[in-house]
Amino acid sequence: MANAAYKHLYNTRRWYRLRHHQLAQQPFCVDCARRDRSTAAKIVDHIRPHRGDEALFFDDQNLQSLCKPCHDGAKQQFEKSGTVRGCGVDGVPVDVNHHWNVKD
Repeated sequence: MANAAYKHLYNTRRWYRLRHHQLAQQPFCVDCARRDRSTAAKIVDHIRPHRGDEALFFDDQNLQSLCKPCHDGAKQQFEKSGTVRGCGVDGVPVDVNHHWNVKD
């Protein structure tokens, strides 16, 4: 989950309140929604990795709600490779940077 250097940030009252607020405002997984699926979100994810930066860690604009499979699969793969695998129900790749989605 978190590097030991900043794992303590996840055990604060401030984080629990922010996490609760995020899941109340966005109760469904945003990645599943892009694929026209409704899946309850269980994880609050940092869009941009915070790497211990407290300002970025507690920035509510840097949060998104994800289900565990999307967080542990697609999100991790994106952070490692910079690409998102998968297609929407229309067969078009969900990665906005895929050459099919780039307008000339």
